[in-house]
Amino acid sequence: MKIVIAPDSFKGNLSALEVANLIERGIRRVYSRAKIIKVPMADGGEGTVRSLVDATKGRIIRKEVTGPLEKRVKAFYGILGDKKTAVIEMASASGLPLVPKKKRNPLLTTTYGTGELIKAALDKGCRKIIVGIGGSATVDGGAGMAQALGARLWDKKGREIGFGGGTLGNLERIDVSKLDERIKKTEILVASDVDNPLIGSKGAARVYAPQKGATPSMVQRLEKNLKKYASIIKRDLKKDIKDIPGTGAAGGLGAGLIAFLNAKIRLGVDIVIESVGLEKHLKDADLVITGEGKMDSQTIYGKTPIGVARLAKRYNIPVVAIVGEIGEDAEVVYKHGIDGIMTTTSYPMTRTQAIKKSSQLIPDASEQLIRLIKIKID
Repeated sequence: MKIVIAPDSFKGNLSALEVANLIERGIRRVYSRAKIIKVPMADGGEGTVRSLVDATKGRIIRKEVTGPLEKRVKAFYGILGDKKTAVIEMASASGLPLVPKKKRNPLLTTTYGTGELIKAALDKGCRKIIVGIGGSATVDGGAGMAQALGARLWDKKGREIGFGGGTLGNLERIDVSKLDERIKKTEILVASDVDNPLIGSKGAARVYAPQKGATPSMVQRLEKNLKKYASIIKRDLKKDIKDIPGTGAAGGLGAGLIAFLNAKIRLGVDIVIESVGLEKHLKDADLVITGEGKMDSQTIYGKTPIGVARLAKRYNIPVVAIVGEIGEDAEVVYKHGIDGIMTTTSYPMTRTQAIKKSSQLIPDASEQLIRLIKIKID
């Protein structure tokens, strides 16, 4: 028997590899000689760097960069096992948790540190860079990221504008003559699970800025600034980015990555599936086990279990999910390739208790699952 274990992390608790190891432990109680392939997964959000590094036997590099409020912060990025591909979680350098709640103001916060991570990856010789863009503290359209890589954003007096979405209103001209030349020889992929445009009712300012501390008046100002930013990008860079799906992700960082780095936006889980070579492991598998911390109706929108299931169904392989919690309307996943769900909690307990006991609960759930399947297999 060959079983492929391809879960996401259990956010805030266990990495994807740790979850896979615990699932394997339960399987071994029943089938000690089963061929088990563990493929840590992610969807472009939190845990993507760790999952891709673990799956490809790469390494994590830690680096001090400019944080959202211009103070130095400790960030990280990964280099995959091929030594040519880097993976970055923008939240590591420019994420909302890096800003105290009382200081959250997207008029001020910058993506400069994310640009510094991209530059660090280029310095290491990477010529393919995957950027996960969830969890940002910013609405600067990726302007700070571009500035870190050599782009110059001038005001009407010929001075460089400052940092943050609030300064975009002063922008009059963009100069990319000093942009890092290595970018032209580098493939940039943006891992995202949202399709919001840069501006408009579903855009970066109106949808996401309030989550980052913006008042209604700030939202109006940011929307106006992003419109101006998009028009100048169209004029100076010859790229019309305002309506491209996904450009509104991470406060418009998606737009900046496309405009300045010629990046391509793709569903995060698809990028991960390709990067870890999941398909080659599935072709002769008897069973696929995936999972995530909580499975609910939102799982079908670009999350790891559905990406894994859709690929497995090309080969008619049954797919089951082991999850920490089953949320509202989780049954919708059955229409998207998941054949069954097993929760780790077998008796009433709080989420905190479940997290503390996860090293016991996950193998137990895995064993129960395999024993049920064994009835048919044998």
